[in-house]
Amino acid sequence: YWGCLEEYNFLHFETTLYQGIDYCLAHNLAYFDAGAQGEHKLRRGFEPFFTHSYHWIAHPAFREAIANFLVAETPHVQAYHAAALKALPFKVG
Repeated sequence: YWGCLEEYNFLHFETTLYQGIDYCLAHNLAYFDAGAQGEHKLRRGFEPFFTHSYHWIAHPAFREAIANFLVAETPHVQAYHAAALKALPFKVG
């Protein structure tokens, strides 16, 4: 990682996932949000979920190009979400 003097295996997961899970267990919290993105989270039991992001694009042609891309991308994202749910290490539902 940028700025580190030494490398530590799995330090990222320890600080961003495992410590949060431990905290939730210790405080009887039923939900931990591990954040968006990351196929590595599937193996750790985090269900994939859809997120939303809102942006204003000033340039009309660029705005239209992005909108068209999002329309075309949506079925692929939905298919990926369904496949990711099947990759979880436990049964959903």
